[in-house]
Amino acid sequence: MNKILLAGAYALALAMGVADLRDLAAYAAPAVAAAAGPTVKIDNFVFGPEALTVTVGTTVTWINQDDIPHNIVANDKSFKSKVLDTDERFSFTFTKPGEYGYFCGLHPHMTGKVIVKAG
Repeated sequence: MNKILLAGAYALALAMGVADLRDLAAYAAPAVAAAAGPTVKIDNFVFGPEALTVTVGTTVTWINQDDIPHNIVANDKSFKSKVLDTDERFSFTFTKPGEYGYFCGLHPHMTGKVIVKAG
């Protein structure tokens, strides 16, 4: 079985004009870029970490790693994401100190908070 897969990969490489199979990596789909700042993962109906402390000017990214849709809504309505499908992201930059509670608008029992301190 492995020989068949290897032969198929080699045939594909030749068809693409790649002489060395190691060069095939250049044709691979690019990986999704990692978030630059702190992240909150959404998985199994939980925001993790539930509380996150950052400084003013920090961009926080929420990543839906669940297999069902979720969104992020600030208690004070200062931010709200669209509904995120699996692997979709939402980012928000915090410009003022304070405590920002949030929840999932589709599953309101899911809650979290971002604590923003002066830089």
